[in-house]
Order: sequence, then C-alpha cells, then structure tokens
Amino acid sequence: MTFLLIYLLLGVAVGVLAGLLGIGGGLVLVGALAWLLPMQGVPMDAAMHAALASSLASIVLTAAASARAHHRRGSVLWPTVAWMVPGVLLGGWLGSRFAIALDDGVLRWCVAGYCWVIAAQMWLSKPPATGHADVLPRGPGYTAAGGGIGIVSAIIGIGGGSLTVPLLVWRGVAPVRAVGTSSACGIFIGLGSALGYALQAPAGALPLAGSVGYVYLPAAIAVAATSVLAAPYGTRLAHALSGPVLKRVFAVFLLVVGSTFAYSALH
Repeated sequence: MTFLLIYLLLGVAVGVLAGLLGIGGGLVLVGALAWLLPMQGVPMDAAMHAALASSLASIVLTAAASARAHHRRGSVLWPTVAWMVPGVLLGGWLGSRFAIALDDGVLRWCVAGYCWVIAAQMWLSKPPATGHADVLPRGPGYTAAGGGIGIVSAIIGIGGGSLTVPLLVWRGVAPVRAVGTSSACGIFIGLGSALGYALQAPAGALPLAGSVGYVYLPAAIAVAATSVLAAPYGTRLAHALSGPVLKRVFAVFLLVVGSTFAYSALH
C-alpha cells in the first residue's frame, strides 16, 4: 500500500510537469522508478529496464488523455499521425529490443546524456515561430522520422514529445498543433515500446507479481491514473507563469536529473 501511494503521488508530479512544459515527465518518471523499484525487490541489473518499460506503459494512457483534449480543440493533425504511426510503432519495438540487450549502466548513461542535451536545448532555444494553420506534413519521410523517434524514445523511456514537436515546428506546423499531434503519436510510441519490453524480455525478468516482461503494471497504471488527472493543473500553471523562466528552471532540473543518472552509473 505504501508503494501504491508513492506511485499515485509520483503520477501527480509527472502530470503537472507534463502539463507545465509538455516534456520532461517521462524523464522524471524513469529516474524515480529506477530508484523505487529495487526497494520492491527488482534486481539492480534490471532496474533501468523495468523503469523504462513501466514509464512507457504509463505513457499510453497519459498520451491518450492529452490527445483527446487536443483533438477537442482541433489541434491534432491526424493525417500526419497516420503517416508517423507505422514508424513509431516499429521504432518502439526495435528500440526496446536494443535496450534489453544493453546493461543497466549503459542505459543510465543514455538517459543522462539525453537529459543534458534536452537541458541545453531548453536553455538556449528561442520561442518557436507561429507556424501556419494550413500546414499538413505527410509522406514516407515522416514514417522514417517516426522510426527514429520511436527508437530513441524506447531507449530513453519517453513519449517522444521533445523530438516530434521540434520536427513539426521546423516543418512549419503551429506549435499548439505540433504538441497535439505529438501527443497522439505518443500513444503509439508507448504502445510499441511497452509491448517490446513486455514480450521480448527474458523469462522471469522481474520477480514482482503484476509484471509482464519488464513492465510492472501496478506502477504503470497508478502513475497513469493520477498523471491524467493532474496534467490540466500543470497546464493552468504554465499560463500563469513566465515561459522563459520556467524553461530555464526546468533545464537546470534536467541537468541535475542527468547528473544523478551519471553518478549512479559510476557507482
């Protein structure tokens, strides 16, 4: 019961962060799960795999709720999603297969490096251009891009927003539509990746009841349940605070998270 309460509270934190900045919730969740799961009996050499898998499983529900809200506002470019879905599904499956073959320490360095890159991007980036309401990216190039996004997301344990949104904004999509479209793609990134971690894991990967491969369902479901409810509050907070200041504060936070992963990989 104690761990269930922790996962519910963790979901609140992840939901607020996701609503506040649109990215970063998955990275925080992976870090927290990598620390919590060994306390429940997960072997240290499987902790990162389980943290990544469980984070991605929770993203399926969280992204679905976000996509539904954006769809109601007409902010999801479904034709673009349709082109990207085959790529992100395959990429998620292949990325999870690759991650399963890596040891715990290497995965920690992968997440650390990604945290540092995103921290630098958030600190240095300028506000995105307005974009155009009539831009509708489509074509096989987006399927290929989705494959790369799915692979990276599966290895890092995220929904891909920090990759998909910049891609679409660069192609001229209005930022709000880029976020909505990214949310819809996140459903399939989480689905392909989580299935990969569940079905490609070695037998008896986790010693916990409620586990399917590397996915620990009680943690994934509890986090998803409260993150879905908390995300709107993060969105409201974002509108009340200064965007540039928030980005820089969160950049420093991600720098700390990445350094924590690097430290744990060395010890």
